[in-house]
Amino acid sequence: MIPFNRPALSGRELEYIREAVRLGQLSGDGAFTKRASAWLEEKLGALRVLLTTSCTHSLEMAAILADIRPGDEVVMPSYTFVSTANAFALRGAQIVFVDIRPDTMNMDETLLEQAITPRTKVVVPVHYAGVACEMNAIMETADRYGLTVVEDAAQGLLSRYEGRALGTIGDLGCFSFHETKNIQCGEGGALVVNRSEFVGRAEIVREKGTNRSRFFRGEVDKYSWVDVGSSYLLSDLNAAYLFAQLEASEDIVRDRLSVWNRYRSELSDLAALERLELPRIPRNCEHNAHLFYVKTRDLRERTELIGYLRERGVYAVFHYVPLHSSEAGRRMGRFVGEDRYTTRESERLLRLPLYYRMEEADVSRVIEAIDSFYRR
Repeated sequence: MIPFNRPALSGRELEYIREAVRLGQLSGDGAFTKRASAWLEEKLGALRVLLTTSCTHSLEMAAILADIRPGDEVVMPSYTFVSTANAFALRGAQIVFVDIRPDTMNMDETLLEQAITPRTKVVVPVHYAGVACEMNAIMETADRYGLTVVEDAAQGLLSRYEGRALGTIGDLGCFSFHETKNIQCGEGGALVVNRSEFVGRAEIVREKGTNRSRFFRGEVDKYSWVDVGSSYLLSDLNAAYLFAQLEASEDIVRDRLSVWNRYRSELSDLAALERLELPRIPRNCEHNAHLFYVKTRDLRERTELIGYLRERGVYAVFHYVPLHSSEAGRRMGRFVGEDRYTTRESERLLRLPLYYRMEEADVSRVIEAIDSFYRR
Protein backbone atom coordinates (compact mmCIF):
# COMPACT_ATOMS: atom_id res chain seq x y z
CA MET A 1 0.00 0.00 0.00
CA ILE A 2 1.31 3.45 -0.91
CA PRO A 3 0.68 5.43 2.30
CA PHE A 4 -1.01 8.80 2.34
CA ASN A 5 1.82 10.24 4.42
CA ARG A 6 5.29 9.22 5.55
CA PRO A 7 7.00 11.53 8.09
CA ALA A 8 10.10 13.21 6.70
CA LEU A 9 13.52 12.18 8.00
CA SER A 10 16.35 14.53 7.05
CA GLY A 11 19.24 12.51 8.51
CA ARG A 12 20.47 14.48 11.54
CA GLU A 13 17.52 14.04 13.89
CA LEU A 14 19.11 11.30 16.05
CA GLU A 15 22.43 13.13 16.14
CA TYR A 16 20.75 16.24 17.53
CA ILE A 17 18.66 14.26 20.01
CA ARG A 18 21.85 12.66 21.36
CA GLU A 19 23.38 16.12 21.65
CA ALA A 20 20.35 17.37 23.57
CA VAL A 21 20.71 14.44 25.98
CA ARG A 22 24.42 15.18 26.40
CA LEU A 23 23.66 18.84 27.18
CA GLY A 24 21.38 17.66 29.98
CA GLN A 25 18.35 19.93 29.57
CA LEU A 26 15.49 17.94 28.10
CA SER A 27 12.59 20.15 29.17
CA GLY A 28 11.44 23.24 27.31
CA ASP A 29 13.59 26.22 26.34
CA GLY A 30 16.81 24.24 26.10
CA ALA A 31 19.55 24.78 23.53
CA PHE A 32 17.64 23.32 20.60
CA THR A 33 14.46 25.22 21.44
CA LYS A 34 16.49 28.42 21.24
CA ARG A 35 18.16 27.39 17.99
CA ALA A 36 14.89 26.40 16.33
CA SER A 37 13.11 29.56 17.51
CA ALA A 38 15.93 31.76 16.23
CA TRP A 39 15.91 29.92 12.89
CA LEU A 40 12.18 30.50 12.49
CA GLU A 41 12.39 34.15 13.49
CA GLU A 42 15.10 34.80 10.91
CA LYS A 43 13.52 32.72 8.13
CA LEU A 44 10.03 34.15 8.60
CA GLY A 45 11.09 37.68 9.45
CA ALA A 46 9.03 37.34 12.65
CA LEU A 47 9.18 39.51 15.76
CA ARG A 48 9.05 36.52 18.11
CA VAL A 49 8.49 32.77 17.74
CA LEU A 50 7.65 30.57 20.73
CA LEU A 51 7.74 26.80 20.29
CA THR A 52 4.76 24.95 21.75
CA THR A 53 3.61 21.37 22.16
CA SER A 54 1.14 21.65 19.26
CA CYS A 55 -0.63 24.07 16.95
CA THR A 56 -3.69 23.42 19.12
CA HIS A 57 -1.85 24.91 22.09
CA SER A 58 -0.59 27.81 19.98
CA LEU A 59 -4.20 28.59 19.10
CA GLU A 60 -5.20 28.32 22.76
CA MET A 61 -2.46 30.79 23.64
CA ALA A 62 -3.71 33.13 20.90
CA ALA A 63 -7.21 33.00 22.37
CA ILE A 64 -5.85 34.00 25.77
CA LEU A 65 -3.72 36.80 24.31
CA ALA A 66 -6.72 38.10 22.36
CA ASP A 67 -8.54 38.26 25.71
CA ILE A 68 -11.44 36.10 24.57
CA ARG A 69 -14.27 36.03 27.13
CA PRO A 70 -17.66 34.30 27.30
CA GLY A 71 -20.03 35.78 24.75
CA ASP A 72 -17.32 37.09 22.40
CA GLU A 73 -17.58 36.00 18.78
CA VAL A 74 -14.82 34.58 16.59
CA VAL A 75 -15.18 34.34 12.80
CA MET A 76 -13.59 31.45 10.90
CA PRO A 77 -14.33 29.03 8.06
CA SER A 78 -16.27 25.88 8.86
CA TYR A 79 -13.89 23.89 6.67
CA THR A 80 -11.04 23.50 9.15
CA PHE A 81 -9.72 21.22 11.87
CA VAL A 82 -11.56 21.13 15.18
CA SER A 83 -8.65 22.78 17.06
CA THR A 84 -9.29 26.07 15.24
CA ALA A 85 -12.68 26.34 16.89
CA ASN A 86 -11.91 24.52 20.16
CA ALA A 87 -9.21 26.99 21.17
CA PHE A 88 -11.74 29.81 21.29
CA ALA A 89 -14.73 27.77 22.46
CA LEU A 90 -12.67 26.84 25.54
CA ARG A 91 -12.64 30.54 26.46
CA GLY A 92 -16.43 30.77 26.06
CA ALA A 93 -16.56 32.26 22.57
CA GLN A 94 -19.38 31.79 20.10
CA ILE A 95 -17.93 30.46 16.84
CA VAL A 96 -19.23 32.18 13.71
CA PHE A 97 -18.69 30.16 10.55
CA VAL A 98 -18.54 31.62 7.04
CA ASP A 99 -18.48 29.97 3.64
CA ILE A 100 -15.31 29.17 1.69
CA ARG A 101 -14.08 29.94 -1.80
CA PRO A 102 -14.28 26.88 -4.07
CA ASP A 103 -10.97 27.71 -5.77
CA THR A 104 -8.70 27.66 -2.69
CA MET A 105 -10.95 26.14 0.01
CA ASN A 106 -10.10 29.20 2.12
CA MET A 107 -12.42 31.62 3.91
CA ASP A 108 -14.32 33.81 1.43
CA GLU A 109 -12.97 37.22 2.35
CA THR A 110 -15.97 38.95 0.73
CA LEU A 111 -18.27 37.35 3.34
CA LEU A 112 -16.29 38.45 6.39
CA GLU A 113 -17.94 41.82 6.95
CA GLN A 114 -21.49 40.43 7.02
CA ALA A 115 -20.44 38.05 9.82
CA ILE A 116 -19.17 40.84 12.08
CA THR A 117 -21.32 42.02 14.99
CA PRO A 118 -20.59 44.26 18.00
CA ARG A 119 -19.48 41.09 19.83
CA THR A 120 -16.91 40.03 17.22
CA LYS A 121 -13.39 40.07 18.60
CA VAL A 122 -11.20 37.82 16.42
CA VAL A 123 -10.95 36.64 12.83
CA VAL A 124 -9.17 33.34 12.11
CA PRO A 125 -8.17 32.86 8.46
CA VAL A 126 -7.07 29.27 7.81
CA HIS A 127 -4.49 28.81 5.04
CA TYR A 128 -5.69 25.51 3.59
CA ALA A 129 -3.05 23.30 1.95
CA GLY A 130 -0.44 25.98 2.56
CA VAL A 131 -2.18 28.35 0.11
CA ALA A 132 -2.75 31.81 1.54
CA CYS A 133 -6.10 33.41 2.18
CA GLU A 134 -6.62 36.87 0.66
CA MET A 135 -4.93 38.54 3.60
CA ASN A 136 -5.00 42.12 2.29
CA ALA A 137 -8.79 42.15 2.26
CA ILE A 138 -9.05 40.30 5.58
CA MET A 139 -6.59 42.64 7.31
CA GLU A 140 -8.32 45.72 5.92
CA THR A 141 -11.72 44.58 7.23
CA ALA A 142 -10.26 43.55 10.60
CA ASP A 143 -8.47 46.89 10.98
CA ARG A 144 -11.66 48.79 10.18
CA TYR A 145 -13.53 46.99 12.95
CA GLY A 146 -10.66 46.80 15.44
CA LEU A 147 -10.44 42.99 15.35
CA THR A 148 -7.49 40.75 16.19
CA VAL A 149 -6.36 38.47 13.35
CA VAL A 150 -5.03 35.02 14.27
CA GLU A 151 -3.62 33.14 11.29
CA ASP A 152 -4.13 29.39 11.44
CA ALA A 153 -1.04 28.55 9.39
CA ALA A 154 -0.85 24.94 10.62
CA GLN A 155 -0.20 23.81 7.04
CA GLY A 156 1.57 26.95 5.86
CA LEU A 157 5.20 26.95 7.00
CA LEU A 158 7.40 28.45 4.24
CA SER A 159 4.41 29.52 2.14
CA ARG A 160 4.07 33.18 1.22
CA TYR A 161 1.46 35.77 0.35
CA GLU A 162 2.71 38.65 -1.79
CA GLY A 163 6.22 37.89 -0.55
CA ARG A 164 5.32 37.74 3.16
CA ALA A 165 5.58 34.54 5.16
CA LEU A 166 2.28 33.09 6.30
CA GLY A 167 1.87 33.45 10.03
CA THR A 168 3.53 36.89 10.06
CA ILE A 169 0.73 38.95 8.49
CA GLY A 170 -1.90 38.86 11.22
CA ASP A 171 -1.42 39.83 14.86
CA LEU A 172 -0.62 36.24 15.79
CA GLY A 173 0.22 33.14 13.75
CA CYS A 174 0.07 29.44 14.59
CA PHE A 175 2.09 26.59 13.04
CA SER A 176 1.94 22.82 13.39
CA PHE A 177 4.85 20.37 13.45
CA HIS A 178 2.64 17.28 13.65
CA GLU A 179 4.05 14.28 11.81
CA THR A 180 1.64 14.86 8.91
CA LYS A 181 3.17 18.27 8.19
CA ASN A 182 6.05 19.06 5.81
CA ILE A 183 8.37 19.92 8.72
CA GLN A 184 7.61 17.86 11.81
CA CYS A 185 8.78 16.52 15.15
CA GLY A 186 5.97 14.08 15.88
CA GLU A 187 3.95 16.57 17.91
CA GLY A 188 4.77 20.25 18.12
CA GLY A 189 3.80 23.77 17.15
CA ALA A 190 4.80 27.41 17.26
CA LEU A 191 3.16 30.72 18.10
CA VAL A 192 4.33 33.67 16.03
CA VAL A 193 3.90 36.97 17.85
CA ASN A 194 3.73 39.92 15.47
CA ARG A 195 2.77 42.70 17.92
CA SER A 196 5.26 43.82 20.53
CA GLU A 197 2.55 44.35 23.16
CA PHE A 198 1.78 40.60 23.09
CA VAL A 199 5.35 39.37 23.59
CA GLY A 200 5.65 39.68 27.36
CA ARG A 201 2.28 38.13 28.12
CA ALA A 202 2.86 35.35 25.56
CA GLU A 203 5.96 34.28 27.50
CA ILE A 204 3.94 34.24 30.72
CA VAL A 205 1.00 32.29 29.30
CA ARG A 206 3.39 29.71 27.82
CA GLU A 207 5.15 29.30 31.19
CA LYS A 208 2.04 28.25 33.17
CA GLY A 209 1.17 31.87 33.94
CA THR A 210 4.51 32.63 35.63
CA ASN A 211 7.19 35.23 34.89
CA ARG A 212 9.85 32.51 34.71
CA SER A 213 11.37 33.85 31.47
CA ARG A 214 11.93 37.26 33.06
CA PHE A 215 13.54 35.58 36.06
CA PHE A 216 16.06 33.71 33.90
CA ARG A 217 16.90 36.95 32.11
CA GLY A 218 17.60 38.55 35.48
CA GLU A 219 14.73 41.02 35.21
CA VAL A 220 13.11 39.86 38.50
CA ASP A 221 14.73 38.29 41.56
CA LYS A 222 12.22 35.40 41.74
CA TYR A 223 9.44 34.10 39.58
CA SER A 224 5.83 33.67 40.61
CA TRP A 225 2.32 33.18 39.29
CA VAL A 226 1.16 36.39 37.59
CA ASP A 227 -1.48 35.40 34.99
CA VAL A 228 -3.44 32.51 33.52
CA GLY A 229 -1.50 30.01 31.44
CA SER A 230 -0.55 26.39 31.02
CA SER A 231 2.41 24.15 30.24
CA TYR A 232 2.82 24.90 26.55
CA LEU A 233 6.60 24.36 26.23
CA LEU A 234 7.93 21.87 23.70
CA SER A 235 10.45 19.34 25.03
CA ASP A 236 14.00 20.03 23.89
CA LEU A 237 14.14 16.48 22.54
CA ASN A 238 11.34 17.38 20.13
CA ALA A 239 13.05 20.68 19.38
CA ALA A 240 16.27 18.83 18.51
CA TYR A 241 14.36 16.66 16.03
CA LEU A 242 12.62 19.78 14.71
CA PHE A 243 15.85 21.71 14.21
CA ALA A 244 17.22 18.96 11.97
CA GLN A 245 14.06 19.25 9.90
CA LEU A 246 14.28 23.03 9.72
CA GLU A 247 17.85 22.83 8.44
CA ALA A 248 16.63 20.53 5.65
CA SER A 249 13.38 22.42 5.05
CA GLU A 250 14.25 23.87 1.65
CA ASP A 251 15.16 20.42 0.33
CA ILE A 252 12.00 18.92 1.83
CA VAL A 253 9.74 21.53 0.24
CA ARG A 254 11.57 21.35 -3.10
CA ASP A 255 11.14 17.55 -3.16
CA ARG A 256 7.44 17.80 -2.30
CA LEU A 257 6.93 20.45 -4.98
CA SER A 258 8.36 18.09 -7.59
CA VAL A 259 5.69 15.50 -6.69
CA TRP A 260 2.97 18.17 -6.53
CA ASN A 261 3.92 19.53 -9.95
CA ARG A 262 4.00 16.06 -11.47
CA TYR A 263 0.50 15.32 -10.20
CA ARG A 264 -0.64 18.66 -11.59
CA SER A 265 0.94 18.05 -14.99
CA GLU A 266 -0.01 14.43 -15.54
CA LEU A 267 -3.61 14.79 -14.33
CA SER A 268 -4.22 17.91 -16.43
CA ASP A 269 -5.69 15.91 -19.33
CA LEU A 270 -8.43 14.55 -17.07
CA ALA A 271 -9.05 18.06 -15.79
CA ALA A 272 -9.29 19.35 -19.37
CA LEU A 273 -11.94 16.70 -20.03
CA GLU A 274 -13.74 17.92 -16.87
CA ARG A 275 -13.51 14.50 -15.27
CA LEU A 276 -11.99 16.03 -12.12
CA GLU A 277 -10.73 19.36 -10.80
CA LEU A 278 -7.20 20.22 -9.67
CA PRO A 279 -5.96 22.73 -7.06
CA ARG A 280 -5.71 26.38 -8.07
CA ILE A 281 -2.92 28.60 -6.78
CA PRO A 282 -3.56 32.38 -6.91
CA ARG A 283 -0.79 34.38 -8.59
CA ASN A 284 0.07 36.27 -5.40
CA CYS A 285 0.64 33.02 -3.45
CA GLU A 286 3.75 30.86 -3.13
CA HIS A 287 2.75 27.50 -1.67
CA ASN A 288 4.75 24.77 0.09
CA ALA A 289 3.21 21.66 -1.53
CA HIS A 290 1.67 20.60 1.76
CA LEU A 291 -0.93 18.48 0.03
CA PHE A 292 -2.32 17.71 -3.40
CA TYR A 293 -6.01 17.07 -3.87
CA VAL A 294 -8.42 16.34 -6.67
CA LYS A 295 -12.13 17.10 -6.72
CA THR A 296 -14.57 14.52 -8.00
CA ARG A 297 -18.05 15.14 -9.37
CA ASP A 298 -19.77 14.39 -6.06
CA LEU A 299 -19.60 12.38 -2.83
CA ARG A 300 -20.68 9.15 -4.49
CA GLU A 301 -17.93 9.36 -7.10
CA ARG A 302 -15.34 10.19 -4.43
CA THR A 303 -16.35 7.14 -2.40
CA GLU A 304 -16.02 4.95 -5.50
CA LEU A 305 -12.61 6.45 -6.32
CA ILE A 306 -11.32 5.87 -2.78
CA GLY A 307 -12.32 2.21 -2.97
CA TYR A 308 -10.87 1.80 -6.47
CA LEU A 309 -7.53 3.29 -5.40
CA ARG A 310 -7.28 1.12 -2.28
CA GLU A 311 -7.92 -2.01 -4.32
CA ARG A 312 -4.83 -0.95 -6.28
CA GLY A 313 -2.67 -0.25 -3.27
CA VAL A 314 -3.11 3.53 -3.06
CA TYR A 315 -4.22 5.09 0.23
CA ALA A 316 -6.02 8.37 -0.58
CA VAL A 317 -8.18 10.16 2.00
CA PHE A 318 -10.77 12.88 2.27
CA HIS A 319 -10.37 15.74 4.74
CA TYR A 320 -12.50 17.79 7.15
CA VAL A 321 -16.20 17.29 7.78
CA PRO A 322 -17.45 20.91 8.06
CA LEU A 323 -17.56 21.97 11.69
CA HIS A 324 -20.93 23.70 11.47
CA SER A 325 -22.58 20.35 10.69
CA SER A 326 -21.02 18.61 13.70
CA GLU A 327 -22.72 18.13 17.06
CA ALA A 328 -20.38 20.54 18.87
CA GLY A 329 -20.43 23.01 16.00
CA ARG A 330 -24.21 23.28 16.12
CA ARG A 331 -24.09 23.77 19.87
CA MET A 332 -21.23 26.28 20.10
CA GLY A 333 -21.44 28.08 16.78
CA ARG A 334 -23.58 29.30 13.93
CA PHE A 335 -23.19 29.57 10.17
CA VAL A 336 -23.72 33.03 8.70
CA GLY A 337 -25.03 33.30 5.17
CA GLU A 338 -25.55 30.50 2.67
CA ASP A 339 -23.53 27.29 2.68
CA ARG A 340 -22.94 27.38 -1.07
CA TYR A 341 -19.54 25.70 -1.15
CA THR A 342 -18.39 24.43 2.25
CA THR A 343 -20.35 21.18 2.32
CA ARG A 344 -20.40 20.59 -1.42
CA GLU A 345 -16.68 21.10 -1.95
CA SER A 346 -15.70 19.16 1.17
CA GLU A 347 -17.62 16.14 -0.14
CA ARG A 348 -15.76 16.26 -3.47
CA LEU A 349 -12.20 16.69 -2.22
CA LEU A 350 -9.77 13.76 -2.08
CA ARG A 351 -6.13 14.06 -0.95
CA LEU A 352 -3.48 12.02 -2.75
CA PRO A 353 -0.32 10.49 -1.24
CA LEU A 354 2.43 13.10 -1.00
CA TYR A 355 5.54 12.93 1.19
CA TYR A 356 9.27 13.61 1.21
CA ARG A 357 11.29 11.27 -1.01
CA MET A 358 8.23 9.61 -2.47
CA GLU A 359 9.39 7.15 -5.12
CA GLU A 360 8.73 8.19 -8.71
CA ALA A 361 7.33 4.75 -9.41
CA ASP A 362 4.78 5.24 -6.62
CA VAL A 363 3.76 8.62 -8.03
CA SER A 364 3.25 6.87 -11.37
CA ARG A 365 1.10 4.20 -9.71
CA VAL A 366 -1.15 6.84 -8.18
CA ILE A 367 -1.55 8.70 -11.46
CA GLU A 368 -2.15 5.52 -13.46
CA ALA A 369 -4.79 4.32 -11.01
CA ILE A 370 -6.69 7.62 -11.19
CA ASP A 371 -6.40 7.65 -14.96
CA SER A 372 -7.68 4.09 -15.11
CA PHE A 373 -10.67 4.92 -12.92
CA TYR A 374 -11.79 7.77 -15.17
CA ARG A 375 -11.06 6.04 -18.47
CA ARG A 376 -12.97 2.85 -17.68
